[in-house]
Amino acid sequence: MEIMEERYNNKFRRAKKRVEELKGFYIHLFVYMAVNVFILVGVYSSVSGDMDSFWDLGHFFTPIFWGIGLAFHAAKVFGFSPFFNKEWEERQIQKYIDEDKKNAEKFR
Repeated sequence: MEIMEERYNNKFRRAKKRVEELKGFYIHLFVYMAVNVFILVGVYSSVSGDMDSFWDLGHFFTPIFWGIGLAFHAAKVFGFSPFFNKEWEERQIQKYIDEDKKNAEKFR
């Protein structure tokens, strides 16, 4: 009975952690959108209809760099890792296990 309770508690903790990660990401996304809309509306109203002035790259530094950070946050939360994904980790682990076996056989 204790083992089943412990398994349930572990699963519950993992699920709760996952929900907290998702919640944190969605809050981050909402704040990103709200703040950047506020900034860009302010910039638009200050340039008085001069659209060439609105599209100045300096006005978009906050959305661009914060967006990069948001993309990394999303990658972490949703498990997107094109370089160091689970398959890569498993291949590396297997490689080191195989090397250890070869080294152990040499010293027999």
